[in-house]
Amino acid sequence: MISQVAAKVYTALGWKFEGKLPDDLRSFVYLGAPHTSNHDVFPAIVIGHFIKRNCKFVIKSEWLKPPFGFFLKAAGAIGLDRSKLKDKERESNIDVMARLFKEYDELVLLIAPEGTRKPVEKWKTGFYYIAQKAGVPIVCGFGDYEKKTFGVGPIIYPTDFEKDMKTIMDYYKTIIPKNPQNFKLHKL
Repeated sequence: MISQVAAKVYTALGWKFEGKLPDDLRSFVYLGAPHTSNHDVFPAIVIGHFIKRNCKFVIKSEWLKPPFGFFLKAAGAIGLDRSKLKDKERESNIDVMARLFKEYDELVLLIAPEGTRKPVEKWKTGFYYIAQKAGVPIVCGFGDYEKKTFGVGPIIYPTDFEKDMKTIMDYYKTIIPKNPQNFKLHKL
């Protein structure tokens, strides 16, 4: 419901959706990049409406408490209690998120690979290992603020980290974020 309302708002504001996914591709890691502003969460929420998939994103479990918890859960948030991950005998974040693909029949896991809205030289590469461990592809998603477009780009089946990261970086070279000064490509 939230993604439908947000889609109508974005369409009314002149935004367009681009890209197509194969109908049988129901589970994957969706890269939400560039991530340079808090506003980037809205195209991410809207994307579920346009790709007609079960989109979820992981946030700190503390954020799911009132008053924002209801909205965030409805938008697709899954809480992660990071305090339970500090013990070396427990699962890593990668293991926990890869396991989500077994818990849901269909899942699109939205991940902001930069891990912050500030410029970073190295992206968090956990998205790659989550996809690899879960046996799902990575779909490059985007929000281009200059062209007022958002959508889906290349589909990458993780096989060779260096080659796959080069493909991902080459794709994002042409995307204009809300705050261009906050976006850097991953240094290979």
